[in-house]
Amino acid sequence: MSSLSIALVFIALATSARAQLSPNFYATSCPSALSIIQGAVSSAVSAELRMGASLLRLHFHDCFVNGCDGSILLDDTANFTGEKTAAPNLNSVRGFNVIDNIKTQLEQQCPGIVSCADIVTVAARDSVVALGGSTWTVPLGRRDSTTASLSAANSNLPSPFSDLSTLISSFASKGFNAKELVALSGSHTIGRARCVLFRTRIYNETNIDPSFATSRQSTCPSVGGDNNLANLDTVTGDSFDNNYFKDLVSLKGLLHSDQQLFNNGSTDSQVTTYSQNSATFFTDFANAMIKMGNLSPLTGTAGQVRTNCRKVNGS
Repeated sequence: MSSLSIALVFIALATSARAQLSPNFYATSCPSALSIIQGAVSSAVSAELRMGASLLRLHFHDCFVNGCDGSILLDDTANFTGEKTAAPNLNSVRGFNVIDNIKTQLEQQCPGIVSCADIVTVAARDSVVALGGSTWTVPLGRRDSTTASLSAANSNLPSPFSDLSTLISSFASKGFNAKELVALSGSHTIGRARCVLFRTRIYNETNIDPSFATSRQSTCPSVGGDNNLANLDTVTGDSFDNNYFKDLVSLKGLLHSDQQLFNNGSTDSQVTTYSQNSATFFTDFANAMIKMGNLSPLTGTAGQVRTNCRKVNGS
């Protein structure tokens, strides 16, 4: 087979996989699926506002490692070490109990139908909506992986210490352009970060508002307090809006990787646009999230629909 023919086969397979995702995938097999997920997410976020950001991040950390396949939910087994203990996830990724709760409800309503991967994807959307963001239509029909990869999680997830060029390369490897990188980074308009992830920035970097650095130093000492938390958005840390971008323009990005998006580089103008127009940000974010949810899904007969999101069926 020629290289052109091989390429066409891969394109056809990729297109076929995407074509099998449909917003109406559960319309007949589990018509209450979306309302069950929405209700559970709404309750979880009401109980703890931070959970909205955690569920959004869970989706991102799932999709960037071998696609949106629910692999991040798998506990370690004798056959593989999962992704939960990877450096970007350990003591950081949260929300597994919320996914478990949703899965339990769905198994009672329509057993063996709704995948864990789809739950994670829809829960991310519903979390954004619960915190004031706009909605979008989620294509459905993903299936769950039967394995997970610690090494892939360690190598594929962007670091909070990354410079702009590294961030652009990392997102480009998943098919995202620089504009989509900036839009997806806007997820940091909600949530928290641990002191250990921003200590170097607030003590050593110069492209930072001095009063902001001082205020963050009060809860993040130069030594110790690694797990002390600070809002990623200085003004409305639990509301999905465009204040994150206003922070960047004011040199108040909490993480090194955040401020890199507005640091006399190629993405400055996009940050400025989003800081001035929340509607544009919401639209671009929604489109980028749909695209992220389409990263290498397992469809058709690939993978399985796990009964317990933490383990492979039959294990």
